[in-house]
Amino acid sequence: MSAPAPLMRRAAVEGLGTAALVAVVVGSGIQATELTHDVGTQLLANSLATVFGLGVLIAFLGPASGAHFNPAVTLAAWFTGRRTGDGPSLRDVAAYVPAQVAGAITGAVLADAMFGRPLVAFSTHERWAGHLWLAEVVATAGLVWLVFGLARAGRAHLAPLLVAAYIGSAYWFTSSTSFANPAVTIGRAFTDTFAGIAPTSVLPFLAAQLLGAAAGLCLVVVCFGRPAAAGEGGATVSRDRQQPAADRSTEESALA
Repeated sequence: MSAPAPLMRRAAVEGLGTAALVAVVVGSGIQATELTHDVGTQLLANSLATVFGLGVLIAFLGPASGAHFNPAVTLAAWFTGRRTGDGPSLRDVAAYVPAQVAGAITGAVLADAMFGRPLVAFSTHERWAGHLWLAEVVATAGLVWLVFGLARAGRAHLAPLLVAAYIGSAYWFTSSTSFANPAVTIGRAFTDTFAGIAPTSVLPFLAAQLLGAAAGLCLVVVCFGRPAAAGEGGATVSRDRQQPAADRSTEESALA
């Protein structure tokens, strides 16, 4: 059985994957606004590109890092892993989260560069309202519920398809268009385009997303019960030490 990839390589993959995801989200938003003035068509184009891009990235990079691309998922995986012994360590979290945030900012800058926009132009799109914050709680809770529920149900191999499908649907059933990702939210503040969010609107979104992640973990417990702690039922060796990242990848995958 092969050993897990070195932490710095996994963190680099998280940064690159998040950069690619934000480039897809922002770039498709710019393209959509240049092709049509109909807002519904713009959102449809943006959501479809995100669905396809996210599914590809999870399937492609999942074996390398777990394809979190999302600090909310990384923190949820760490929290649940404290009990089961198979999640990322605090050292992993400390490497993953900055990489995800840096990657998200880089992806936004790259998308602007590809369309001849100013490389850094902070968004003027205010998203400041209670119903938007509620939508972010719901969107993030659903994402975490799905990701960890799939793992508990033994269906983690379906994550690339189902996580992408969920994000695509959440674009439409949430008023916030489902950011559901602290790193992506920060990255989208660096582009004054269709997908942007004003810097002054970021902090409430982040708080709502973290609250949603906690709610999502509660939903997993309601539906599947608490996972057995390390050492229970004869299991005495941490899966994090004996199982390579490739085998755990889709268990913690998520996005957008």
